[in-house]
Amino acid sequence: MSDHALLGPSSAKRWMECPPSARFDAQFEETPSPFAEEGTAAHLYAELLTICQIGGGKDNKAVQDFCASNEYYDGEMEEAISLYLDIINERYQALKDKDPSAIIMSEQRLDFSKWAPEGFGTGDIILIGAGVIEVIDLKYGKGIPVDAKDNPQLKIYGLGAWDTFRVLYDLNTVRMTIVQPRLGSVTTAEMSSEDLVKWADEEMAPKAKLAWDGAGEFKPGDHCRFCKALPRCEAAADDNLELAKHDFVLPGRLSNDDIADILGRIDRMVTWTKAVKEYALYEAENKGVKWPGWKLVEGRSNRVITDSDAAIKILLGAGYAEPLLYKPKEILNLTGLEKLTGKKKFATLLDAWIEKPPGKPTLVTEDDKRPELNTEASAKSDFEELIKE
Repeated sequence: MSDHALLGPSSAKRWMECPPSARFDAQFEETPSPFAEEGTAAHLYAELLTICQIGGGKDNKAVQDFCASNEYYDGEMEEAISLYLDIINERYQALKDKDPSAIIMSEQRLDFSKWAPEGFGTGDIILIGAGVIEVIDLKYGKGIPVDAKDNPQLKIYGLGAWDTFRVLYDLNTVRMTIVQPRLGSVTTAEMSSEDLVKWADEEMAPKAKLAWDGAGEFKPGDHCRFCKALPRCEAAADDNLELAKHDFVLPGRLSNDDIADILGRIDRMVTWTKAVKEYALYEAENKGVKWPGWKLVEGRSNRVITDSDAAIKILLGAGYAEPLLYKPKEILNLTGLEKLTGKKKFATLLDAWIEKPPGKPTLVTEDDKRPELNTEASAKSDFEELIKE
């Protein structure tokens, strides 16, 4: 059996929304991503530290070897995983206060094949005690906030954990937590085991059967973001190219509803076009695919000095002063410094010297948690509406 289930928890949102995407996606190979590699490294570091803590420091050498050799390890990762472990320890201690026999487990294989054919996954952390089973999932990425509430991936982890351990423990409550340490985010959802099984029976299992059979309808949406089949998906192409209909409307004719419709889908279209371009380039460069009307050429590049020391020596010999041959020292940008030191240490050292100006106005959907800006133009519009009344 593969290390990755066809109907894996991490892709559950996609295959539940778009069942045939599971089989379609499986036809395409994974392409390397530094973000995925960094996430894998962070999970390994967290696992090593957790095993070390549970085992009383027995695997400390493995942690030291990781820190010394992994290219993704830095101050930011150390701080983020430390925060993650602090949260785990807090949750575990709170559970032990209620139930001294509470246990903690790391990297547990969880089976949910009763509801999804060959369905399995791995729980980062499992806590059991006082009739509660909690799954804690690490999300190292900081690009997209993820909430545990009504999250199919976490529900499936919770379901698998409950079904795996219910023969040994009396478990009435399933708690599901997502920790995104680099965003400072911890979200938790809780369900009774009865409600979770009902969700699995009535909602997840029927979608899983469709997905396993490659049946159902393709349904484009935000869940397409990480689908490997996205560049080849006709349904996604049709959905995104529908925006082209606005090209044929005379200037000045777009209504507010038209603009709102475009705004609601434009980010998805950008994701789709980027995926198509990256896929086409990868196939042409690595597999020799020739796209009709297109060819692979050498891109633009910049000249480089092959031996800086030799170049400096020659220029000094030609009479050029040494200070003229070097750039002034330049401090790393804030992201680089924060990655070097970790967010907490960065704040301790440099907080007094950091200023955050107001952000540039941006349009977001109404469900965004940020307060609405009251601009001069909107205030004037509100005043005019008030006068009309």
